[in-house]
Amino acid sequence: MPCSLRFTALFALLFCAAAHAEQLTITWPADWEVQALPPAADTNNVRQRAVKNDANGDPLMVMELTQTTLEPEHQVNMDAVLLQMRKTLQKNFASAGYQSACNKIHDSTLGGLKALQTTCKITQNGNHVITQTLVAATQGNSAYALSYAGPAEGYKANEAEVNGIRASLQLSKP
Repeated sequence: MPCSLRFTALFALLFCAAAHAEQLTITWPADWEVQALPPAADTNNVRQRAVKNDANGDPLMVMELTQTTLEPEHQVNMDAVLLQMRKTLQKNFASAGYQSACNKIHDSTLGGLKALQTTCKITQNGNHVITQTLVAATQGNSAYALSYAGPAEGYKANEAEVNGIRASLQLSKP
């Protein structure tokens, strides 16, 4: 399979979740292509995704943010949520013939909120092909999940820009 098709197929395996995004604000850099996503079954739910491509149109980075509205007084076990996200990612890649190794879930931030994060290195036949990061946070009655991935070189080359996007996120009510 050609390299660009392989990465496109792998990006289709990215973890997705339903989202509620009325206060969600993302300012995507000009060289990122915002992708239209089909409406969620629940019309109150939306997610946002953008792709940064190289000069040939091959993806260097795919980034997706979801926001889910929680039931009042619902307590979220963020460790369990991120662990499930990581298991889903690893299972999806394994079913496609890839191996993955993820670092320990650790404290992080997302749009100024306390968050948990893990980064996974995806390999095929011993070659590092993709890096993917999963981040989860909650505030009030909202839960947030951020997933971003890219081929090994693209991820590394765009990591600073992605961190800038993460830091600029406005996830709380104005």
